[in-house]
Amino acid sequence: MPVTNFSIPEKYEYLVGFDSYHQSEAHPCALPLAQNSPQKPPLGLYAEKLSGTAFTAPRHENKQTWLYRILPSCAHPAFEPVTAHNEAVETQHEKKHYIPNQLRWDPFDHDEHAEHDFVDGLKLVAGAGDPTLKQGIGIYVYACGRDMKEKEAYYSADGDLLLVPQEGGLDVRTEFGRMLVRPMEIAVLPRGVKYRVEIVGDGKKARGYALELYQGHFQLPELGPIGSNGLANARDFQAPKADFEEDYGATAQEGKNEWRIKVKFNNGLYETVQRHSPFDVVAWHGNYYPFKYDLGRFNTIGTISYDHPDPSIFTVLTAPSEKVGTAVADFVIFPPRWLVGEDTFRPPWYHRNTMSEFMGLIQGGYDAKKGGKGGFVPGGASLHNVMSGHGPDRDSYEGARQAELKPQKVGEGSCAFMFESCLMVGVTEWGLRRCRKVQGGYNKHSWEGVEVHWKGRNSQ
Repeated sequence: MPVTNFSIPEKYEYLVGFDSYHQSEAHPCALPLAQNSPQKPPLGLYAEKLSGTAFTAPRHENKQTWLYRILPSCAHPAFEPVTAHNEAVETQHEKKHYIPNQLRWDPFDHDEHAEHDFVDGLKLVAGAGDPTLKQGIGIYVYACGRDMKEKEAYYSADGDLLLVPQEGGLDVRTEFGRMLVRPMEIAVLPRGVKYRVEIVGDGKKARGYALELYQGHFQLPELGPIGSNGLANARDFQAPKADFEEDYGATAQEGKNEWRIKVKFNNGLYETVQRHSPFDVVAWHGNYYPFKYDLGRFNTIGTISYDHPDPSIFTVLTAPSEKVGTAVADFVIFPPRWLVGEDTFRPPWYHRNTMSEFMGLIQGGYDAKKGGKGGFVPGGASLHNVMSGHGPDRDSYEGARQAELKPQKVGEGSCAFMFESCLMVGVTEWGLRRCRKVQGGYNKHSWEGVEVHWKGRNSQ
């Protein structure tokens, strides 16, 4: 059954479709009829446009949404820099180390003492580019042990955030409505959209991965000869339905009804206090909105004759660069799948890539790398930067080389993923040293013992 059996039950209803033009209203007749900005919008609301692209972007790329809200977003005092110690912010400004070595991390720590909410728990591991130029990416892990405060919200002006939960569910309230995002689901929170995160599930802790896209937006990959269906199908993406609260009391200056709004702006953190809830959107229509996707619905494609195809066939979402066919960021998964190739080395082959490959493991194991202590395990990660050789470790290679080639289903109960980028990424000081999770001798333990099978010049 191509739907994940989640341990955390769904709480909300959604609109469906990727890059669709949606409309939603949480109160009857809140949307104006046949226009966007009437002199007096219905129900005394304010009309506010949220632009995810330039006004003049080509129609097929244009991202805009009209929001109908109780008070406009600009009704707040000036933002001020957050000066308190915040390790999440500090990782943004650390020197990045650009190194050719293969890297692998043990599982990143949980927030065992409930010190961090989702925003404070984001740590930049690696990245490239500059959000002020709207170029590049940031690769994160997060670990949080408490909810964001009741009257607190956050948004990023730097880019779209792709969330990949690994443990614990996230109840994400956005201006557009609510989404429940669980392990084996992903979500995208677009640039500029305010949200608040609560933790859902046993243990009240959450851990996962994230990628911030400084340029463009994610889209579905082209299917080419695959045809009109396959990989991630557009109908399986879900967007929130309008949901609002009436909280617009006394002014913040009077010390009442204070909503704290935080913003990530050029990798710095700023905040303001306003008198009204940011979650006051009664209705909206457009094609720029948050969304989520169940990875269990991915329609995996593979060989039915011979040879392991390129891993691009596992692409869920892509963010193209200016060069056709080359991505600033691809999100790729390796879910359960059948292997039937004849006379074929079935795991991923040895590889050197002009792209950078950051991998994580949501659950289970990965068929090209051993698990266990010192291996590739859930909550951990690896980075194979531009042209750094990688591939199956010795034991995985020997096992696949000698395996009986009968139809085999691999990855049951497992899902690995990859953030792939055309950019050479640098690793932060936190990612390289201060997290204390980098595995020493990763390449030695994986590949220095690879056997010589060469039979000599005179072999037949």
